[in-house]
Formats: sequence, structure tokens, C-alpha cells
Amino acid sequence: MLWEVDIYPAAGQPDLAAARVTADAAELGLATGLHVTAGRGYLIQGPLDEPQVERLARELLSDRLVERFVLGRPGDAALAKPPITAARLVHVLPKPGVMDPVAQSLLAAIDDFELKADAVRTLRKYWIANLADDKLKALAARLLANDAIEQIVIGPLTIDELEVGSAYEFKLVTVPLRELDDADLERLSREGQLFLKLAEMRTIRDHFRSLGRDPTDAELETIAQTWSEHCSHKTLAGRIQYSGPHGESRFFENMLKETIFAATQEIRRELGQDDWCVSVFKDNAGVVRFDDDYHLVFKVETHNHPSALEPYGGANTGIGGVIRDPLGTGLGARPVCNTDVFCFAPPDTPADSLPPGVLHPKRVFQGVVAGVRDYGNRMGIPTVNGAIYFDPRYLGNPLVFCGTAGLLPCDKLHKAPRPGDHIVAVGGRTGRDGIHGATFSSAELSSESETLSGGAVQIGNAITEKMLLDVVLEARDRRLYHAITDCGAGGFSSAVGEMGEEIGAEVWLDRIPLKYEGLSYTEMWISEAQERMVLAVPPETWHEFHSLCASEGVEATVIGRFVPNRKLVLTFHAMQVAELTMEFLHGGRPPVVREATYTPPPPPPLPVDDGWDDHTETLLRILGSLNVASKEWVIRQYDHEVQGGSVIKPLVGVANDGPSDAAVLRPVLGSRRGIALACGMNPRYGDFDTYHMAASAIDEAVRNCVAVGADPRRIAILDNFCWGDTDRPEVLGSLVRAALACHDVAIALGTPFISGKDSLNNEFRYADAEGGRRTIAIPPSLLISAIGQLADVGRAVTMDLKEPGNFLYVVGATHDELGGSHFSLVAKLNGGAVPRVAPVTARRTFAAMHTAIGAGLVRACHDMSEGGLAAAAAEMAFAGGLGAQIDLRRVPTIETTSGKGGADVTLSDVVLLFSESNSRFVCEVRPAAAHDFEACFDGLPLGRVGTVVDDGRLEIVRRPSADRPSVNGPSVNGPSVNGGRGGSVPSPAISADLKVLKEAWQSPLRW
Repeated sequence: MLWEVDIYPAAGQPDLAAARVTADAAELGLATGLHVTAGRGYLIQGPLDEPQVERLARELLSDRLVERFVLGRPGDAALAKPPITAARLVHVLPKPGVMDPVAQSLLAAIDDFELKADAVRTLRKYWIANLADDKLKALAARLLANDAIEQIVIGPLTIDELEVGSAYEFKLVTVPLRELDDADLERLSREGQLFLKLAEMRTIRDHFRSLGRDPTDAELETIAQTWSEHCSHKTLAGRIQYSGPHGESRFFENMLKETIFAATQEIRRELGQDDWCVSVFKDNAGVVRFDDDYHLVFKVETHNHPSALEPYGGANTGIGGVIRDPLGTGLGARPVCNTDVFCFAPPDTPADSLPPGVLHPKRVFQGVVAGVRDYGNRMGIPTVNGAIYFDPRYLGNPLVFCGTAGLLPCDKLHKAPRPGDHIVAVGGRTGRDGIHGATFSSAELSSESETLSGGAVQIGNAITEKMLLDVVLEARDRRLYHAITDCGAGGFSSAVGEMGEEIGAEVWLDRIPLKYEGLSYTEMWISEAQERMVLAVPPETWHEFHSLCASEGVEATVIGRFVPNRKLVLTFHAMQVAELTMEFLHGGRPPVVREATYTPPPPPPLPVDDGWDDHTETLLRILGSLNVASKEWVIRQYDHEVQGGSVIKPLVGVANDGPSDAAVLRPVLGSRRGIALACGMNPRYGDFDTYHMAASAIDEAVRNCVAVGADPRRIAILDNFCWGDTDRPEVLGSLVRAALACHDVAIALGTPFISGKDSLNNEFRYADAEGGRRTIAIPPSLLISAIGQLADVGRAVTMDLKEPGNFLYVVGATHDELGGSHFSLVAKLNGGAVPRVAPVTARRTFAAMHTAIGAGLVRACHDMSEGGLAAAAAEMAFAGGLGAQIDLRRVPTIETTSGKGGADVTLSDVVLLFSESNSRFVCEVRPAAAHDFEACFDGLPLGRVGTVVDDGRLEIVRRPSADRPSVNGPSVNGPSVNGGRGGSVPSPAISADLKVLKEAWQSPLRW
């Protein structure tokens, strides 16, 4: 019997869901003046009578204080009666086969009531008045539902059953590949969603010709997954003929190994016996030494394409997937924190300007944040650090980076399956969600992607993964398995194929636990259904392992065994459906030489008229620009206190709302040793030169860690390259140039890369109104994530001002580098020089800053990046609730090898205020500590620029042309900010009340 239970707000209670629909419809220009009532519903199928269903509705499904329920059979008059006059009913339900975590939890809860339900399906209901039929359909499609995963039913439901699959009738499928010509091979690759290049398709065809047979569908899908860009990184790790600026020419046999890997190898050689890298670029995550008992594990992944189609599910499973990476590293690391970085088109993008098939950026933004929030919070893992970037070129291609750090016991590092070990699937069941996810991520998106590739989107269930996490760590400590890996992109195909690469594996596909009937053997094999791990369990511990899993409600199933024949063999009810050699699967991809060219465009001069205008308005506009503005709306949704190790939060200061440079936490609560997590990313700099973009990203990530007290000698970094179509030589060339910068700057700073990931083909194709083909390509986007270490978290420093009367210093030289700056952005100017990194000076500066912080000489420290000195000073001031007086005459602008820095008399106030030069900090220092602080920076650019005051204002005075210091520079203890030489009083460049500055910073994303 099928029952429907609808839940609505009780009389007198606000209908928040309806209010959201009304507001969003008006904001997106879809409809105004709507009358909406919203509710949620449950379809429950099983041998239940009405009193039993009523009990479930009253005690389980609704909150009697604020909600009411309506009970009946689908189509009953009581369920179809409109709560508002002349309203039309719209149902939104998950499509058959789509993961429904709430329904899964409800099934378990009904069982706890000692009742029986065969199936459950959730739904949302909307009653909408004052809208014509055509507009109602448009509203439902654009706002209420996502076609990738949901279906819309307008009017009463007529569902007779909840079947999501019917019995599967086995039929071995072979693909007639051997006789295909090039055009047919390309069509098969595209239409079969294999997304392989022609040379690769030819290699597969020729391989099976040599075997005298055609491949089965499972074999072809396995090869496509293994050779996908997502899994094999074949562009970055491939052969490239590169032609760069100034006649530079270089051939790479393996570009990744010869740049990023090579940098880490050189650093490790220099460290010798002091090498603190443990495992880099060979497990699911990078591993570095933490203390005598634990290693640190860190990984950052992307989940871009799924998030473009279904923001909530894409981001939800992005964070769920990266949590499983540390869990699958070594014998299993315990996750201690999450990070996230997002790139969106501006949320105020006009709805009528969207290309077909593109979700509105605000909807993407809200869905992505909700997905990360729900997964991390429900698993009890704090989300402690991140960033959000906005650029119109992310329209159709949002970037979603999710990271997880974990602790791995030192004696749990090594793993390897052994002959005879069971191949065990643990965790969630397998469904059709996530089919072709790995290959789909290797393709560009288009206006048809939502329809053609909706199956590539997965939906996560954090509760299932939390149970999986707990049982795996207990099994690890009991030493019940020999190896473990994440079942992520490519599903079992990837997990088993990679785990068995050096040994061989036989998989019995009919043993795989399914969510529902009807999956083919190939769908079982390549599904990317979430919350699954694959383990190598020896037969002698299988009984104990299975009993442990059962005691915690976690499903564990033997689906095969490891066999020492270096073959991958798949069977279905004893019928062989695939046989591939590991040699061909992992080493058969054809070597392709790609052409790459790059010449940075010559930047035009930046037309800045400094004049004597007040720059306060410019600062307000920078603080209110989306990339600089407060992300409090996002941060407050994340739990960053869970697990109890948080030391420096994402927001700091007297009101806990100032922007921290990095997060600091104690992963081992009984120890004062801590970790710092930060990131760096500057997509706008890539428009000038991707080399300097990459260098700046590394400098920023390291700088942020140093600003809170991390030791620059123990900072490791990760790279995440997100690029457009690298089949175009100029696009690939820009990527190679960024990788070269990663090599050079990492070595110069002594910061090894320990892991990374790339996501290419981030472009969106669509037809414009005239029928022409248009493409939106993301800007070259390199995220650098940094994980640093602190010997004592008690020495950590925050960025908020602390005490009136303290001195303010600028550390590091300011240069005329406004190219790609936020000043240029708000002033709508192009050109100028992009910020560069002076690696030798940067390394010395970071070391000196660490010495000063470690000695307790620094009360507050904030890195200077977006918005330059003016923005940094404003943030420090309103975070601490204290004013600041700053004199631009004291800002160091020349890098020196002796003395305390000098001044470049040609620099304008605009440059001194808003330049985003690298390797700089603003520091607050007590007067009594000033001498010792200055001594730490002997031979480095340093200027005492001002004082902390208690007047609630930020005052920055100019450098009058007649009063500019000489090139050699004055003493750091030069004239007071309250007056110039000869008693003259410089005019203010910026004069603003902190409340005004803070409001400008907080208001843009105050949703």
C-alpha cells in the first residue's frame, strides 16, 4: 500500500520555504507578486495501516509544535485541497535511481519503530497562485527543480508504485570496435561518454585486433575510466613541446614530474636527514611528519562539473569524496578538518543574460555552500579555512575545491594487498548515481550536459560515511586489513584497478550490494555511488572484520579476491564479462606529444591620475567588492569548533568577524603542537602572466601560514590546476608556464609539493540567439593550499589590532604593481605590472617574521594581498575595534640588502595604498618590543608606518611631493604620523570611520 504524508507549517508559523521561493522568483525576474505555500512530503510503500502511518507522521516526520501534517493516498482530495485560493500544485521528486539520503534514513527509522516499509521517496510540494501555466512551468524548471536529478509533476500525483529498478536480464554486450574507422571511433568516444582522444581510441582498437576479438562494454568503460584525464592526469603528466617567451623552448617527457615533482625531490635532497616529507604523489593524499606518533595527511580535490549541474549534490559529494582520500591513505587517517575554495560568476548576474543550460550563479553559490555545510557538519569534521572568488568567466563552470587534513599513526603508513586477500566493499550500496563521472569530468560542458550527463552527478549521505569512517578506523587499529582505498571516480573500476595494479584481481560483480534492481554488470562496475571504500582483507580476519561492521550497521561484502596474475578479470554469475592485463590497462595509453606555446601579452600602462583626491571612496569600493567582502554568511554555516581543536578561527577579533589569514588547530588535544591551513589564488593575475600568477599564489599561501605563526621551514603545499581546453596550444602553454613557476618558487622558498589535482576542459559551449557557437572559458585558475606547523599554538597570532599606543609596521617592499589589482577592478582600469615574487627576499622575510612571532614580539599580523595596505589596515582596525594612524612616507618601497629599506620617490599614493605586491605584512608591535622586532628584519625592507589609536577611525596621510624622503630612506623611527617636517601637516589620503568601513565590507553578501 502507498501512503503520502505532507508536512506544512502550523497555523501562525512562518512559511520560510515559500518566502524563499517568492524572493528568489522576484530577484531572478521570473515572477513577482506570487502567493506560495510550501511543504515537504513522504511517499511510503509497505504493509502499513492508517494508524501506523499516522503514528509515523506524528512522532517521526513532523514537529508538533510548529508543523502540521496531512495524511492520505496519492490523489486523495485531502492531499489535493489547495491551502490558498486558485493555487496550482507542483510536486518535485528525485528521479528514479537518484540517491535519496533522507529516504534511506527514514527507512532505517521506520525499522526502529518495529514497522515495515518496502520503499520511501521524499518530495517537495508548492502551491502557487497568480501565475499563468507557461510561467508556472518556467518557474518550476528554473527555480524549484534541477532537471539533472529531479522531476516535476504539476497537479496531483498518480504514482502507483515506488519501483526504481526492475529485474536485470543478463546479456553480454560486446562493442564492434575492430572495424571502425576514425570518424566512427570519434563518434563512439563522444556518444558513449568515453571522452578519449582519437589516438587513444585507435590504440584500443588495435589492441583488441591483436587479441582477435572485440571488447565487452565493461572492458571499454574500464579503459576509458583509467585513461581519463581525471584519473591519469595525462596532460600534465604527458609529453609536451613547449615554446615560451624570450625564445624559450623545452621538451617535457613528463611535464608534471619535471616541474612540480622535481621541485619536491630537490627540496628533499637538500633537507637530507632532516627530510620531513613521508609520502608524496603516490597515495590518495600527501603525507608529512607531524610528531613522534603521527603523520599529517592532506588532500584537496575538485568537483567542478557535477557542481555545475547540481550544486548541492556536486559539492556535497565533493567534500564527502575528499574526506575518503585521507581515510584511504596508508591504512587510514582520521580526518581532523576540512577546507573549501569556490569560484563563481557574480551572484547579481541578470537572469535574462544566462545561456541555456546554465543555472543562476546565486543558485549555484547557495547550493554549493549548503552541500559542503551539510556534509562536513553532519560528519563532525570542522571546516576551518577557505576562500571565494568571483569572475564572470566562471559562468557555467563554477570551481569547487574541497580539502581534508587528517592524522595517520606513524605505524599505519604502509599498505599493499596480498595474494588471496578478499576484495571487500564497505559502506554504501551501489546505484546508478555517478555513472560516467570520471570520464564526464574530462569533457567540456555544454547546454545539453544537464540532460545528457545528469547521471554523472552523485548525491551523498554523510551519516553513512560517518559510520563507515568509525568502523574503518576501529578495524585499522585491530589490523584487520592489508590495504584500503577510496571508491571514488570510476567506482570499483578505479578502486580495484588501482589497488590490484601490481598483483591482479578477480571481481564477482553479482556480489555487489545494490540499492535497487536493474543495474547491468557494467553499471555496477563503474557507478560512482558514494560512501564506499574497498579493502584487502585476509581470509583469516574476515569473520572478525565482518562482525565489527555488522555491529555498527555498516555493510561489508566480499566481491572478489586478489590473484597474482597481473590481470583484471570480471565475472557475473560465473560468466566472464571482462579480462584485461594490468600492463595494458595502466601502461598502454599511447604517448602523445602536445604543442604548447605561451607569450605573455605586453600590459599597457595603467592610466592612474593620483592627484590629491580623497581615496576613502576607493577603499570603500574595494572592501565592498565581492572578492574582498566578508564571507561571513558562508563561514557561519560551518561548524569550525567540533572536535575541540580550533585555536584560530576563520573569523577573529573583538566581535569574531574579522578575516583570519589562516586557521590554526591542535589535532592532538593533549599536545600544544598545531597546524595552520591557508590558501592562495589570484586568477586575475593570469590575464597578465600565468608564471607570476602561480608564483603569487604560492607566496600568498605561505605568507598566510607565516602570518599566524607557522614555521616556514615546515610548510607543505598542494596544487590544483583548473584550466580551459588544453588542446589549444596557447592554453596548454599558459599551464606549462604556471607549472614552471611552481617549480622555481617552491625550491626558492623550500616548500615542497606533496599532492595535487588538475581539472581541465572547464569551458561551456552554447548557441547564441543568432545560432552561432559561443564558448565561455574559465580564467587559468591555480589554487595553492598550504599546511604549516606550529611548535606551540600558544604563540599563534591573529590579525586584529589589540592595544592603543602600539606601533604599526609594514614588512616587505611595495612596488608599482597594480596590474590585476582590486584597485584596477573597481576603477575599471586595465594594464599595469602584475605582482612578482622575489623568492630570496621572500624566504628571508618569512623566516624573520617567524622569529619575531616566536619571540612574542608581534601582537597582530596581517598579510597584505587584495586591496593592499589600505584594505589590510582597515580589516585589522575594524576587526580589533581600534583605530589606526598611518603615514605613507614611512612605507618601504625598495628592497635592500642592508639597512631598513628605502623609498622610491616616483611611487604615487595610489600605489602605496593599493598595490598588491607580494611577501608583505602589517604588524602591530608594543613600543617596548620595537627594537627587538626591528632587529629581526635587519637587511630587509621594514618601515614603522603608524600607531594604533582608540578613536574609531582609520587615518592614512599622504606623502607630499616636497616632503618625500630620499632614495636611501629615513630611519624607521622617523617623523610622527601626526606631522611632517617643519611642522607641516600632510593631507589625508584616507579618513574613515571604522563602522563605515566595516559596513562596506560586510553588506555585499549579507543574505
